Amino acid sequence: MSVDIGGRLRHLRMAHNLSQRELAKRAGVTNSTISLIESNATNPSVGALKRILDGIPIGLAEFFAFEPDRPKKAFYHADELVEIGKGPISFRQIGENTFGRSLQILKECYQPGADTGKIPLVHDGEEGGIVLSGRLEVTVDDERRILGPGDAYYFESRRPHRFRCVGPVPCEVISACTPPTF
Repeated sequence: MSVDIGGRLRHLRMAHNLSQRELAKRAGVTNSTISLIESNATNPSVGALKRILDGIPIGLAEFFAFEPDRPKKAFYHADELVEIGKGPISFRQIGENTFGRSLQILKECYQPGADTGKIPLVHDGEEGGIVLSGRLEVTVDDERRILGPGDAYYFESRRPHRFRCVGPVPCEVISACTPPTF
């Protein structure tokens, strides 16, 4: 049986109205540590997880025992999409959290020149998207394409990948990934 530690931590952190930065400060760890755990890019030791949970506060037994209700909401107004991005890249997620869900859907907006970073992203799962407006440079492994409105991508997320807005106007994308990554 696999436990989604990152999803559980993100759910609890958000339920307690804590930012990643605030929880990291309370736990005495770096902000990137919280981010890596929540994205399931790393698994914390039991000791590290306990220190982080003390910052919420919640015990280890309660952390592994709770089962949040699955969202029953089926429809969302545009202003109900939850912003989970920052800076020049906006990621607006359908639903408050993805805990217990196997699919994450985002409306992404990249400002001109915005980039997911020089270090390619790599994680488990699959992802795909359709460009609505603007131009998006997508790099998967060593292959690079510039996509325009109506163009799409779909690949296994274990392949190193990167996204960058090219051109003078913002790029909007509707994307989905499984399992949820953010």
